[in-house]
Amino acid sequence: MIDLHAHILPGIDDGAQSLEMALEMARIALAAGVRQMAATPHCNLPDSSRANYDGPELRRQLNDLRKALEQENLPLELYPGAEVFADEELPRLVRSRRLTSLNDGRYLLVEFGFEEDPDFVTFILEMLLEEGYTPLIAHPERYGFVIRNPELAYRFVSMGCCLQLNRGSLTGRFGPRPERTAWALVEHQLAACVASDCHRAEFRTPHLADAWEVLEEAYGPACPRLLLEENPRRILDSRPVTGLRPFGFRGRRGF
Repeated sequence: MIDLHAHILPGIDDGAQSLEMALEMARIALAAGVRQMAATPHCNLPDSSRANYDGPELRRQLNDLRKALEQENLPLELYPGAEVFADEELPRLVRSRRLTSLNDGRYLLVEFGFEEDPDFVTFILEMLLEEGYTPLIAHPERYGFVIRNPELAYRFVSMGCCLQLNRGSLTGRFGPRPERTAWALVEHQLAACVASDCHRAEFRTPHLADAWEVLEEAYGPACPRLLLEENPRRILDSRPVTGLRPFGFRGRRGF
């Protein structure tokens, strides 16, 4: 499996707090069947003393963790990335090319405030598309504006964006409404991939095997293979995702 959303770089954000924890997270991922992972620390978070991370600094920390994994004989292949928070500063950061996209390619992992104005979300997504990025929207099933109006998810995919669901949403960790929304996005063939959004070794771990299991139980092995292997590989390679046959939620009001 390939995990495209992981807070595994130590000491940067609210993810791994030490090198030892990062290595333990790698062990958990490998035991679950994950072989490749994008390291995606938070970037541009508001009210944070560590709000912005330039590419060269992230690359240095990524290479340090790669060396530590090699020394510990942990065959987890790491790729560069960041989870970029969308605010009024984002257009300036995009134009200055200061952001780290997934594997330095066309896909940018972007997150929004949980109660963001949908018009602002649409503005940001259109801006990213115009700048040549394909937005990979982090955990849309957790956003209140999507839960209340799931037709927005259809709009975003129709624009050319992709949706990344959290493993924990599918298994109920974030409550019933994100869980129902996540499963609806899978059912309506709007989801491009599932990732762990892992933060620690004790909770919100990178154990993606349970996501594979519940998806396989619901839809057969082709579904988790698409969402946890094939499309993540396509995203890392900057190729179009496959398997999206989106249809809308017209007439349906929230979850």
